[in-house]
Amino acid sequence: MALKKEEILEVISDMSVMDIVDLISAIEEKFGVSAAAAPAVVAPVTADVGEEEEGPSSVDVHLTDVGEKKVDVIKAVRTITGLGLKEAKALVDEAPSVIKEGVDTGEAGEYKKKLEEAGATAELK
Repeated sequence: MALKKEEILEVISDMSVMDIVDLISAIEEKFGVSAAAAPAVVAPVTADVGEEEEGPSSVDVHLTDVGEKKVDVIKAVRTITGLGLKEAKALVDEAPSVIKEGVDTGEAGEYKKKLEEAGATAELK
């Protein structure tokens, strides 16, 4: 008898985070897939001739220093990127690193604020 989606979700909801991480790894290995988020495709920004430039309309969010609250920074990175725990931890461990590319400047400012509230140092480039 095949399990229904709701039954599978019920079983997963009772699992520990580490068991879920192991499950994801097993699924990736069995089916040859990755649970990592696909990289964002950014269209080039063009400006009309004669138009005055006010600055970039999109920027990259760089994590320059993790600080002392690494767990809080990992949580912030997960919120910003939508990555899983393993991928977010890898980004934080690799600091300085790019957290998000081609982000609207207003949105990037919010991401920078979240990272700084978590104890990290971030830059917009």
